[in-house]
Amino acid sequence: MALPHTWRPLGVRLAVVFFGGMLVAICAFAWFGFDPSIRARFTFFQRSTLVALGLLAGSVAYALARSRVVADEVGLTVVNGYRRHVYDWAQVVAVRLPQGAPWATLDLADGTTMSVLAIQGSDGDRARTAVHALRALIDR
Repeated sequence: MALPHTWRPLGVRLAVVFFGGMLVAICAFAWFGFDPSIRARFTFFQRSTLVALGLLAGSVAYALARSRVVADEVGLTVVNGYRRHVYDWAQVVAVRLPQGAPWATLDLADGTTMSVLAIQGSDGDRARTAVHALRALIDR
Protein backbone atom coordinates (compact mmCIF):
# COMPACT_ATOMS: atom_id res chain seq x y z
CA MET A 1 0.00 0.00 0.00
CA ALA A 2 1.30 3.41 -0.95
CA LEU A 3 1.67 5.88 1.89
CA PRO A 4 0.24 8.28 2.89
CA HIS A 5 -3.19 6.65 2.88
CA THR A 6 -6.39 8.02 4.41
CA TRP A 7 -9.44 6.12 5.64
CA ARG A 8 -12.77 7.86 6.22
CA PRO A 9 -16.21 6.52 7.22
CA LEU A 10 -18.61 6.16 4.29
CA GLY A 11 -21.96 5.51 5.96
CA VAL A 12 -21.63 8.35 8.47
CA ARG A 13 -20.67 10.85 5.78
CA LEU A 14 -23.58 9.81 3.56
CA ALA A 15 -26.01 10.00 6.49
CA VAL A 16 -24.77 13.47 7.45
CA VAL A 17 -25.20 14.77 3.92
CA PHE A 18 -28.54 13.07 3.21
CA PHE A 19 -30.32 13.44 6.56
CA GLY A 20 -28.77 16.82 7.29
CA GLY A 21 -29.92 18.09 3.92
CA MET A 22 -33.39 16.63 4.45
CA LEU A 23 -33.65 18.25 7.89
CA VAL A 24 -32.66 21.65 6.51
CA ALA A 25 -35.14 21.30 3.64
CA ILE A 26 -38.00 20.23 5.93
CA CYS A 27 -37.32 23.07 8.37
CA ALA A 28 -37.14 25.61 5.55
CA PHE A 29 -40.38 24.35 3.96
CA ALA A 30 -42.10 24.39 7.36
CA TRP A 31 -40.89 27.92 8.16
CA PHE A 32 -41.88 29.39 4.81
CA GLY A 33 -45.10 27.36 4.84
CA PHE A 34 -46.25 29.18 7.97
CA ASP A 35 -48.59 32.08 7.54
CA PRO A 36 -46.71 35.41 7.91
CA SER A 37 -48.81 36.14 11.01
CA ILE A 38 -47.57 32.90 12.65
CA ARG A 39 -43.93 33.64 11.75
CA ALA A 40 -44.35 37.10 13.29
CA ARG A 41 -45.29 35.52 16.64
CA PHE A 42 -41.82 34.03 17.05
CA THR A 43 -39.70 36.20 19.31
CA PHE A 44 -36.05 37.00 18.67
CA PHE A 45 -35.09 34.62 21.49
CA GLN A 46 -37.11 31.76 19.95
CA ARG A 47 -35.60 32.33 16.52
CA SER A 48 -32.07 32.54 17.89
CA THR A 49 -32.67 29.34 19.90
CA LEU A 50 -33.71 27.50 16.74
CA VAL A 51 -30.66 28.78 14.88
CA ALA A 52 -28.38 27.83 17.80
CA LEU A 53 -29.82 24.29 17.89
CA GLY A 54 -29.31 23.99 14.14
CA LEU A 55 -25.70 25.15 14.45
CA LEU A 56 -25.11 22.71 17.31
CA ALA A 57 -26.52 19.80 15.29
CA GLY A 58 -24.45 20.90 12.30
CA SER A 59 -21.25 21.05 14.33
CA VAL A 60 -21.83 17.52 15.71
CA ALA A 61 -22.57 16.19 12.21
CA TYR A 62 -19.45 17.91 10.85
CA ALA A 63 -17.33 16.45 13.64
CA LEU A 64 -18.51 12.93 12.82
CA ALA A 65 -18.05 13.40 9.09
CA ARG A 66 -14.49 14.74 9.42
CA SER A 67 -13.22 11.65 11.27
CA ARG A 68 -10.26 10.05 9.53
CA VAL A 69 -7.11 7.99 9.96
CA VAL A 70 -4.01 8.89 7.98
CA ALA A 71 -1.14 6.42 7.74
CA ASP A 72 2.21 7.78 6.61
CA GLU A 73 5.86 6.77 6.90
CA VAL A 74 6.11 8.16 10.44
CA GLY A 75 2.94 6.73 11.96
CA LEU A 76 -0.80 7.23 12.31
CA THR A 77 -2.82 10.40 12.68
CA VAL A 78 -6.27 9.73 14.13
CA VAL A 79 -8.90 12.47 13.91
CA ASN A 80 -12.01 11.79 16.02
CA GLY A 81 -14.41 14.69 15.86
CA TYR A 82 -12.43 17.80 16.71
CA ARG A 83 -9.54 15.95 18.42
CA ARG A 84 -6.38 14.93 16.63
CA HIS A 85 -3.97 12.27 17.92
CA VAL A 86 -0.59 11.48 16.35
CA TYR A 87 1.12 8.13 17.03
CA ASP A 88 4.46 6.73 15.90
CA TRP A 89 4.30 3.22 14.47
CA ALA A 90 6.10 1.94 17.57
CA GLN A 91 3.24 3.22 19.77
CA VAL A 92 0.57 1.24 17.89
CA VAL A 93 0.46 -2.43 18.90
CA ALA A 94 -2.71 -3.64 17.16
CA VAL A 95 -5.99 -2.62 15.57
CA ARG A 96 -9.23 -4.47 16.33
CA LEU A 97 -12.78 -4.44 15.01
CA PRO A 98 -14.71 -7.16 16.87
CA GLN A 99 -17.95 -8.46 15.43
CA GLY A 100 -20.75 -6.02 16.35
CA ALA A 101 -18.39 -3.24 17.48
CA PRO A 102 -19.41 0.27 16.39
CA TRP A 103 -15.87 1.23 15.35
CA ALA A 104 -12.27 0.01 15.37
CA THR A 105 -9.91 0.48 18.30
CA LEU A 106 -6.14 0.84 18.41
CA ASP A 107 -4.20 -0.94 21.15
CA LEU A 108 -1.32 1.29 22.18
CA ALA A 109 2.06 0.38 23.67
CA ASP A 110 1.27 2.11 26.97
CA GLY A 111 -1.67 -0.27 27.57
CA THR A 112 -4.41 2.18 26.57
CA THR A 113 -6.79 2.00 23.65
CA MET A 114 -7.95 4.64 21.18
CA SER A 115 -11.27 4.57 19.35
CA VAL A 116 -11.01 5.06 15.60
CA LEU A 117 -14.28 6.63 14.44
CA ALA A 118 -13.04 6.65 10.85
CA ILE A 119 -13.44 2.87 10.60
CA GLN A 120 -17.10 2.24 11.34
CA GLY A 121 -18.36 -1.31 11.84
CA SER A 122 -21.51 -0.36 9.93
CA ASP A 123 -19.39 0.06 6.77
CA GLY A 124 -19.09 -3.75 6.63
CA ASP A 125 -16.51 -5.12 4.19
CA ARG A 126 -15.05 -1.66 3.69
CA ALA A 127 -14.24 -1.49 7.42
CA ARG A 128 -12.80 -5.02 7.50
CA THR A 129 -10.58 -4.20 4.52
CA ALA A 130 -9.35 -1.04 6.28
CA VAL A 131 -8.55 -3.01 9.46
CA HIS A 132 -6.62 -5.64 7.47
CA ALA A 133 -4.64 -2.91 5.69
CA LEU A 134 -3.84 -1.18 8.99
CA ARG A 135 -2.78 -4.50 10.54
CA ALA A 136 -0.40 -5.09 7.63
CA LEU A 137 1.11 -1.62 8.14
CA ILE A 138 1.47 -2.16 11.90
CA ASP A 139 3.12 -5.55 11.39
CA ARG A 140 5.77 -4.32 8.97
